[in-house]
Amino acid sequence: MKPFAATAAATAVLGAVLFAGSAFAQLGSPDPKTVQPGSYTVEPYHTRVEFSVTHFGFTSYWGDVAGVSGSLVLDPKNAAADQISVSIPVSSVSTTNTKLDGELKSPMFLDGTTYPTITFVSKSVKRTGPTTALVTGDLTLHGVTKPVTLEAKFNAGGSNPMTNKYTVGFDARGHINRSDFGVKAFVPMVSDQVDITISAAFEKTAG
Repeated sequence: MKPFAATAAATAVLGAVLFAGSAFAQLGSPDPKTVQPGSYTVEPYHTRVEFSVTHFGFTSYWGDVAGVSGSLVLDPKNAAADQISVSIPVSSVSTTNTKLDGELKSPMFLDGTTYPTITFVSKSVKRTGPTTALVTGDLTLHGVTKPVTLEAKFNAGGSNPMTNKYTVGFDARGHINRSDFGVKAFVPMVSDQVDITISAAFEKTAG
């Protein structure tokens, strides 16, 4: 292929990719004023919770949890009325290291046999901007319940073309000190602070 032809082909492919990405981005509306009020449930297949700690000060180490379930009551005109409740099975904790996975689920850390579920139940939602809010609630981990605040951002709402269900999506960030929940192994060599990143989808069930 001649250089000009190759360049033209590459440009065409790039343009097609960018156009497709742009079209896809428009499937959901980023305008929170368009959100449908009502009751929602977690769409678990595209909901992810990641956590990270600092390992001996050398690196940040990540893991995630799956199998999230829960509910959301959403009122775009009154954030104070919003409610969220989610549940995560400790058995779903996953890293790139199977040995570490077993340790995290063992009594050394999360003790999934004794405390099989992590839960979060919101107590208040306060808007901080057109698409952002602080969500404060009770996190129950390792048998201990403590207040936690998450910084949440609304991504989009609209009909999911794969399921034809009205779906809303959010990202959220926060952190906890694991020692507050009785998970103290290797502190401070492995950091006490655990950073949490969430990307969650919810499907409307009633409204």
